[in-house]
Formats: sequence, C-alpha cells, structure tokens
Amino acid sequence: MIMRTRSMARTSTTEMEVTSIRLERTLKDKLKALAGNQGYQALIRDILWNYVQQKSGDYRPQFTRADIRATIEAVARKDESCVLTGKLIPENETMMLALTTYGDFVPISFGSLESLDQ
Repeated sequence: MIMRTRSMARTSTTEMEVTSIRLERTLKDKLKALAGNQGYQALIRDILWNYVQQKSGDYRPQFTRADIRATIEAVARKDESCVLTGKLIPENETMMLALTTYGDFVPISFGSLESLDQ
C-alpha cells in the first residue's frame, strides 16, 4: 500500500541534479494524468521520497482528524504505529483502520480520534 502524503517543499529545482530515467510512454502518460497541476516530475520525487522514508524507517505520515473519512475495526498483523499519535499498536492488538480523504487505509489506535478532541 502506498500512502499519499501532502507534498513537502524540498530542494529548489535549481539545486537538484539532472537524472535520466527511461519510462514506458504509457507509464509517463498515466503519471502526468495523476499529477495534474503538480507536474509528473514532482509526483515522481514525492513517490521516491515516500519510498525512501518507508524503507529507512523514517516514515511518519502527517494526518489530522480532518483527513479521516471513516474507520473500521481491525487486528494488527504486525507492529504498527498510529498515524495520528505515533503510539505503538502491538501485533495482534485490536486497532482501527481509517479511510483517509486520499483514499488510503491507515492504522490508528483506539481512542486516538477522541484524544485529539481534548
């Protein structure tokens, strides 16, 4: 599952290195369509940064209560981290899966939505 996060301002494009990558025409066209006004190169950079963060263990998606559309009860099949509080959700613990406004399901701990109200 790829979680989309809000684009973060990174390095100015004038400070970036030019890199060449070969993509199938259909892939490039689909990326352009998905990127909209953002531009497909910025979208590719966001995807690559998300991948690096997830693989390096630095991944901390930034979600707020307003990003949550619905929740369903679930059981963690491995240790998870609540995207709202950062609280550990241990393997086999009951948790909630939250559907975000971006269309992704993300783990949240029980009570995390209510704790944000206080």
